[in-house]
Amino acid sequence: MAVPDNDELFYDALGLLRNLISVPSLSRDESAAADIIWLFLKERGFDPDRSGNNVWAVSPGFDETKPTVLLNSHIDTVRPSDGWTTDPFTPVDGADGRIIGLGSNDAGASVVSLAVSFVYLCSIPQKCNFVFLASCEEEVSGRGGLESVVPLLPPIDVAIVGEPTNMQPAVSEKGLMVIDAEVRGRAGHAAREEGDNAIYRALPVIEKLKNLCFDKVSPTLGPVKISVTQIQAGTQHNVVPALCTMVIDVRTTDAYSNEETLLIMRNAVGKDVALVPRSTRLNPSGIDLGHPLVKRMVMLGAKPFGSPTLSDQALMPWPSVKIGPGDSSRSHTADEYIYPHEIRDAVAFYTTVLSGLAI
Repeated sequence: MAVPDNDELFYDALGLLRNLISVPSLSRDESAAADIIWLFLKERGFDPDRSGNNVWAVSPGFDETKPTVLLNSHIDTVRPSDGWTTDPFTPVDGADGRIIGLGSNDAGASVVSLAVSFVYLCSIPQKCNFVFLASCEEEVSGRGGLESVVPLLPPIDVAIVGEPTNMQPAVSEKGLMVIDAEVRGRAGHAAREEGDNAIYRALPVIEKLKNLCFDKVSPTLGPVKISVTQIQAGTQHNVVPALCTMVIDVRTTDAYSNEETLLIMRNAVGKDVALVPRSTRLNPSGIDLGHPLVKRMVMLGAKPFGSPTLSDQALMPWPSVKIGPGDSSRSHTADEYIYPHEIRDAVAFYTTVLSGLAI
């Protein structure tokens, strides 16, 4: 899968990755990493834009008559977990060639692979425009990240989201809703036949949610998953509780939007039960398997799958594919690492798939 100047792109990517690891870029504190991305693009002849700690650039000679592909990954990291044997903010070469450092796998390798691929793609005539975006606050689903930049970007037709997937394309991704539920009864003395126990009233509600079946099932993500994960009721042992509150974790699929899922749940439990979502913004996502971008990936041997984990895809109003170097199991772990050959392969894959792409 060799491409012109692949060695130059590869070493450019490795240098950028080492620079990014060397500066702390915890969520909502990514300024230094954003500076590095901005300078990287500027030194290569682009005129990058910046909003907060989000940095992006568009193809030179942007043509509004052509479709536009977004290349996106995030520069923020979680806090270092316990157990690191090296300085998380110093890139270290392991004995087997791996590069160890916080954010190396999630998602530094994707950021740098997409960045150098963008530089290459913009150096030759293309049938699409390209936009490269290094966004912030992904690990906390922050409103200052990708969501804040969407109105500032040109119209996007499809996106690649860089996350560690072993370079296999996630063509769908589960969404998330956290719902606060209230079931009300009537207080009374526990020693007498008084009151209406809110806990007892909650039991059939929990059973309905446990057994709720949706008509549509996602072919890649399966059914919507509803889990009651927290419950609280009562003030003391001799008082019949008048209120039972629950927290419900809902993993939505591309078969329904979050709003549609919520409506079905409300109809199932009835109007006497309050279901209040903390947010409906983290929607499921999906892309048609017949999309030219997906078909190109499959032609190169990639195997589409459905992803149970969240990414900035949840905040994108356009079709997207999540694919990047590294392994999700390494994310957020001590001594996080990436292998250089994974970056080399990612650059080759991205540039091969996207060169001459017509959508």
